[in-house]
Amino acid sequence: MTRQQYEAISAPFRGEKRKSILLGANRGVTWLCYAAYPVLLIALALLRDRRFFWALGVPAVSFAVLSLVRSKLNFPRPYQVLEITPLIPKNTQGKSMPSRHVFSIFVIAMTFLWVLPWAGVVMLALGALLGLVRVIGGVHFPRDVLVGAACGVLCGLVGYWGLARLF
Repeated sequence: MTRQQYEAISAPFRGEKRKSILLGANRGVTWLCYAAYPVLLIALALLRDRRFFWALGVPAVSFAVLSLVRSKLNFPRPYQVLEITPLIPKNTQGKSMPSRHVFSIFVIAMTFLWVLPWAGVVMLALGALLGLVRVIGGVHFPRDVLVGAACGVLCGLVGYWGLARLF
């Protein structure tokens, strides 16, 4: 993505009112998905559902591995490369790829898809929205959110439809 491409996709959100919608979507989608996950875990625990340990372990292990890989890759963020002011306030240097926000929502979505499919589909849609918001907001390149989403889906497929079926 070039600076001109970023300016073009972010232009509709440069006014205060539309910027607040973008920031609200960033916070709201993140909060909703992160709040729904512990509710799912509590429900599984209360029901003594054996999937509880997988629903806890797959995202936790996946998040730790992804964080390690991301810190080793240490890709720069759009505002570093393109010399822009992001619409989503952030000053972190590097660690752009893959997007952990998007990864987290997608691996949580896969958890929901495994336990409660209709909710998983909703979460996947929210993850796609968050990815778009993070790119428009100037804190990730499109490749960052695409790789984050793909890693979240892959971890869910391997963890829930691969390993969990073996045990």
